[in-house]
Amino acid sequence: MNKLKQSISYFLCLFTLSVFSQTIIHGKIIDNNNEVLSGTNIIVSNSNNNTIITYAFANDKGNYKLHIKSNLDSLKIEVTYIGFYKQSKIIVNKNQIINFTLKESNETLKEVFVKNIPIKKKGDTLSYNVAVFRDQKDRVIADVLKKMPGIEVLSDGKILYQGVPIQKYYIEGLDLLEGRYNLANNNLPASSVLKVQILENHQPIKLLDSVVFSDKTSLNIKLKNKITTTGSAKIGAGFSPFLWDTNITPMFFGKKKQMISSYQTNNTGNDVSGDLKYLTLEQLLDKLEGDVDKNNWANIQELSPPSFSKKRWLDNNVHLLTSNLLLRLKKDTDLKINLSYINDYQKQYGSSKTIFLTSNENISLFENTENKLFFNKLKSKFILTKNTKNNYYKNTLEINKIWDKKQGLINSNTNIIDQNLSTPSFLIRNKLKWSLPIKNKFLNIKSIISYNNKPENFDIYFNNNNILNNISYNRIKQNLALSSFYTNNALGFTKKIKNTTFHTDIGLKIHKYNLKSDIFLFENSNQNNISKNFFNNLNFNKSSFYGILKTQKKYKNWKININLPLRLLNYNITDNTLFKKQNLNTLNFEPNISVLKQLNTFWKTRLSLNLKNNFGKIDQQHYGYIFTNYRTLQLFDNPISKQKDRNINFNLSYRNPIKSLFINGRYSFRVSNQNLISNISIGSDGISSYGFLEKNNQTKSHNYDFKIDKYVSKLKTNLSLSSNISFIKKNQLLNNSLVNVTNKSILINGEINSEISNWLSINFTSSILNHNTFLESKANEIISQKYLLDLSLYPDKNQYIGINFDYYKITIPSNYNENYFLNFIYRYTFIKNKIDLELNWNNILNTKQFINNSNNSFIFSESVYEVRPSQITASIKFSLEGIF
Repeated sequence: MNKLKQSISYFLCLFTLSVFSQTIIHGKIIDNNNEVLSGTNIIVSNSNNNTIITYAFANDKGNYKLHIKSNLDSLKIEVTYIGFYKQSKIIVNKNQIINFTLKESNETLKEVFVKNIPIKKKGDTLSYNVAVFRDQKDRVIADVLKKMPGIEVLSDGKILYQGVPIQKYYIEGLDLLEGRYNLANNNLPASSVLKVQILENHQPIKLLDSVVFSDKTSLNIKLKNKITTTGSAKIGAGFSPFLWDTNITPMFFGKKKQMISSYQTNNTGNDVSGDLKYLTLEQLLDKLEGDVDKNNWANIQELSPPSFSKKRWLDNNVHLLTSNLLLRLKKDTDLKINLSYINDYQKQYGSSKTIFLTSNENISLFENTENKLFFNKLKSKFILTKNTKNNYYKNTLEINKIWDKKQGLINSNTNIIDQNLSTPSFLIRNKLKWSLPIKNKFLNIKSIISYNNKPENFDIYFNNNNILNNISYNRIKQNLALSSFYTNNALGFTKKIKNTTFHTDIGLKIHKYNLKSDIFLFENSNQNNISKNFFNNLNFNKSSFYGILKTQKKYKNWKININLPLRLLNYNITDNTLFKKQNLNTLNFEPNISVLKQLNTFWKTRLSLNLKNNFGKIDQQHYGYIFTNYRTLQLFDNPISKQKDRNINFNLSYRNPIKSLFINGRYSFRVSNQNLISNISIGSDGISSYGFLEKNNQTKSHNYDFKIDKYVSKLKTNLSLSSNISFIKKNQLLNNSLVNVTNKSILINGEINSEISNWLSINFTSSILNHNTFLESKANEIISQKYLLDLSLYPDKNQYIGINFDYYKITIPSNYNENYFLNFIYRYTFIKNKIDLELNWNNILNTKQFINNSNNSFIFSESVYEVRPSQITASIKFSLEGIF
């Protein structure tokens, strides 16, 4: 905390000194009707040679402020705004107030991009000119987004702006995909897109636009044509073994209708399931409520996947079918239908070495693994939305059915284990959100109701007998059924008084679980008697009656957000079979405060403080044993867990669209106090038992993030440098010994994307990760390095040659592992018909295995994963623009 205070004080001192050494010019900009002109562009330049010194934009009240560092006696100040005549003045370089009144132009002006300007700003909207960032090899909009400064696309497709996930992904202002924007990103032709807009401080609910401010960011894709028929198609085949890759994704975007449908199938390692993944911040938070996507209780022992592109190692056979339709029924009322089905069969082959680091001895386990994974998922959403300045209504009905199965064969030390797991599930969920004006305030209604059923069947066979609780067995059969009912209903009001907004909510939340499980041990087909601790018949009920007061204050360049929730929480947990019962009643106050300050046109900072109480979940509160894999048992016969988290987050960001420079730094500190400590017992055969013991303990973590992006227009080069440093310190019980565990990691990333000439461009990415785990006096260090080089050659306008070289190195004490990959791409384009003929040769060096090392609190593991062999595919790709 002292370091944080020193850093803030140091920054404020520097900022104060810089202010006193500057000329400050401010004023207001209006039109002939005394209406303010927000977003007006004000540029100060050298009056002799027009060299730009600084610039600013007028805020929503028409006010501007310039900080000028210059020794010139006179300056030129120029004001421009679309639809108005430009004004310029020669002024003396001194502190002064200068107001402008702009006259409306008689000409009909259209917004256009100047070719050499990569980014434009108007109000809270940044517009990236796609033509500037796109080169000859780019086909879909995701290829271009990765090169835009300030925007980051993660390996799973998630888009960040200045280090924070985007809130919404629009196409022509409409949210067709409800957070599953990979489908558009990976298939929308870049040639159809005019610009990418970043909507800062975006409030998606029009009713609350001038009432509740937002500091979140959304992204909008602006197309070249108002009515766009587009999409992409690909048909490919190859050998060693026989390979196929087909993708047909038509799209239509109009004023009253939008549609994206897709059929994709391949066995080339392309993980198309990512196109169905929810990625926006809003949808991710929505999935957490009510445990919509709760993980399975049990799992077969899977290999640790390699830390690079799935396409290099995924052995798949996938079919995906999805259709997404948006219909505008009447003005501002939309009906959305999102349907998807995926059938995916995957294989995993490899081996692993696991070392359990205990305070007394190290326990080693060797496993050779062959896994077969079967995924079948049918998901649907039906959404009715009305979003006007007078009414907001959104009702979402979600129905999902899943039939997943997994099979695994493990050769572990002297035992062979055959695993069969079935995890079907069914979910139905309805969510309503409604806001409407009543006199001088807004009434808000929220209601969520969901039912989820998740049965599991887990069969494990061993070729040798094992001993568990003095019982001999060579087969385990576990049956588990979890059903849950969840509802959350709230009524609230929103009212704005001058610059302050007040929001109140009163609600009731109920979550009911029923968990039934049993474990049977067999020896040579004969069932053995086991204790009642191998059964669960658990009713886990929790309810929360809550009231929330939210206050927002906006004053000049300050935004203050205070959230004061109060919860009356009740837990009622019973297991009549095991004669267990627990109750908990508690009143919780969890304040959350954030302060945002716009320091000037370029810099802004944010500080947030919050207190959060977390209590026991059902997967941490069951009184009978449950196998989570063939060698791990869990039993949580303990008091209800209580965890109090205190969080501090500080963010400082800079963005200068004219100079295409974006900087973001973030620090977070968290202290977590718990009443339970994890208790882990590891046997000499690697069989582990997990539980909790009642003991007060504390976890502390520090996290530092930094990122800088710079686009150099003259060199057509984007430079990026980022780093992450984290420290976590905690205690745990390991084989009845209390141990201190510290995890430290340092990650540094760098990237250069440059169009060197009209026939050559390069992309170079480097990453170094140093991860240390300290268990008492034992230290375990892993250094991971990654270097990726992509060379793009353009012999002429219709030919592209790509050479991709990847190098990975993992260093562990007294040893290191290296992996090399080389790929080749040749593409010939019929420009007039927009048809690509493409030849791909992947893994030219025929690298057969990838060795990956990882560590955590007490486990060090080395996985040897069999990757895809050398393969050649040929494909034809074409744009569907204007075809249907």
